[in-house]
Amino acid sequence: MDAGTTAETSAQPRTPWGTIAVVYLGGVVAAMSLGKFAPVGPAVAAELGLSLAQLGWVISTVVGVGAAVGLLAGYLIRRFGAERSLVAGLVLTAVASAAGAVASGYAWLLTARGVEGVGYLLVTIACPALIVRLARERDRGTALSVWATFVAVGLGASTLAGGAIGTAIGWRGWIGVLAGLTLVMALVVRVRLPRGSARHQETGPVPRVRALAWPGLLAAAFCLAVLVTIPVLVLLPTLLVERYGHSAASAGAVTAVISLLSALGGVTVGVLLRRGTPVGVLALAGLLTLPAAWLMFGGHGSSPAALTGAGVISIENGFLGALVIAALPLVLERLDHADVGNGVVAQAGSIGSLLGPPLFGLVAEGLDLQALVPVIAVGIVISVGVLLLVGRRTTRPLPAG
Repeated sequence: MDAGTTAETSAQPRTPWGTIAVVYLGGVVAAMSLGKFAPVGPAVAAELGLSLAQLGWVISTVVGVGAAVGLLAGYLIRRFGAERSLVAGLVLTAVASAAGAVASGYAWLLTARGVEGVGYLLVTIACPALIVRLARERDRGTALSVWATFVAVGLGASTLAGGAIGTAIGWRGWIGVLAGLTLVMALVVRVRLPRGSARHQETGPVPRVRALAWPGLLAAAFCLAVLVTIPVLVLLPTLLVERYGHSAASAGAVTAVISLLSALGGVTVGVLLRRGTPVGVLALAGLLTLPAAWLMFGGHGSSPAALTGAGVISIENGFLGALVIAALPLVLERLDHADVGNGVVAQAGSIGSLLGPPLFGLVAEGLDLQALVPVIAVGIVISVGVLLLVGRRTTRPLPAG
């Protein structure tokens, strides 16, 4: 019996972690482009004569594209295939980035950034759809949770590399280097992706509105979580400078480190899911955001207390995002709906990222920073409540492939 069991186990296909790692790196490189202007923004604004508002639009346009057409992109990726879409997205990102490196004014740079947003959206939807197909059932949650860390890792790498390279060869040189890296990554992905069952156009039924009900509910939870956690990291440098007397350089460095903590949340979800922890139980961890928000914005703490609160919120941002992405295959009617399902989630996350900072700014200016605590509380409680409902749904049998 033991010998037969061993033979049967050895005959089962294993998760191709090497290929998944290449897909993950493709997402990381795309996320580096997402944050490439953060370390060189002042130099770009000075050379091209951009106002702060114009620079803000250049930075946020990529997210705006996702907020507008995420679902549509999911259906397009289903039509043309996740593999082709990933390669096309990386190539488009590289070409648009190269065009931005030679921009002579605001309109040119904004147009290039919009095209780059299309490429970035293709990458962020195609990658998790590929991972769903490549990973075996036992490893799927872990693989998707690790994938969810790509933004934090990409932004961190972009901040560190962009600061050094931008100082050495200028902002145009930095963007040109990143365009070249993205193009190389596209070639690596093209060569490395399997040419067998994972490289095909989807042939199953196109998901209708009813099939997207549960993924849409999951996406709503994601939107709310992003809406009330991302702005915390955006406001952190201002809080450190104005309330606690940090220098601008110190506040920026601390914020970069705290932002990277969100990757820890994603990895934690992967470990816990692999150990069999239910989605509903993991969702309850999101409530740790409530005391963290009080530590950060309560007005009675110290700088260490505020940083502790910000660190916890950053971890929760990564934790809840990874939980949503890992839970998505469990609420799909069919696994081959993953591309469209990821389009729904990507659009919801982009909407939260786009609306959160201005909402927090309005609340802070109209009332005060302490008023952000109940705003965060309401968003997180509703998000966790929806995830608990979704957690009950994930106890049903896994969807068909």
